[in-house]
Amino acid sequence: MTGTLQRPPAVTGEHSCWLPRHRKSAGRARRQLRDFLAGLDGGEQYADTGELLLSELVANAVEHARVPPGRLIQVRFELSPAVLRIEVHDANARHPKPCSVSEDGEDGRGLWLVQQLSADWGCHPRPGGIGKAVWCLISPTRRSAV
Repeated sequence: MTGTLQRPPAVTGEHSCWLPRHRKSAGRARRQLRDFLAGLDGGEQYADTGELLLSELVANAVEHARVPPGRLIQVRFELSPAVLRIEVHDANARHPKPCSVSEDGEDGRGLWLVQQLSADWGCHPRPGGIGKAVWCLISPTRRSAV
């Protein structure tokens, strides 16, 4: 054999947890992400942007997803050798849309930040369940114009 067998990059690690739809859940999700990344080689290079975008996605799920009381949100992280994938699942099927933001506006910047700071992002229906998953990909080489 003259060459080496090339395999696709394996997943370095993944983690998921359920959180209440409460404004304190963004902080809990950030702690989960910090702990997850701290246990992985190279994880620290994703921490700052990951925590910011995770906070925005969790805040959207808490503030804008109109669902019956008691519904939970799920956060999921997956780190491969080149990208961190963050997903936030909620029970509302309505897909988020970035809105226009004025200079003086105090809200509405969450998805704009996700667009600017992630390598890619999107939303899809939850497989086998109700609601949606909003996701973003964070690359350590991504540079933003923000």
